[in-house]
Amino acid sequence: MTVRKSNSRPSRLRHLRGERIKDEVYRQMFRLEESRPGAELGLALALLRAWLVADSKSAGDEERDWLKKISSICLEMIEAALEAGGSGHSCAQ
Repeated sequence: MTVRKSNSRPSRLRHLRGERIKDEVYRQMFRLEESRPGAELGLALALLRAWLVADSKSAGDEERDWLKKISSICLEMIEAALEAGGSGHSCAQ
């Protein structure tokens, strides 16, 4: 008889979802560094998605801690890109 490890499956799925979210945020950060059009919005949306996932019951403390650290960096990047682009947009603080 084979013993199933059913307890590890939700944890593994949660880890994979967290990794996908991190990948998306980092990918958008690189796009912004490359000054690609629309990268500011792409990064803002990726952060918003990450916060929505982190707000779910399945998110762990590690994911939330990472998100708190990375969000301030991302916001600074977005603000700097908007100022450098002279688009006239400003972020509310």
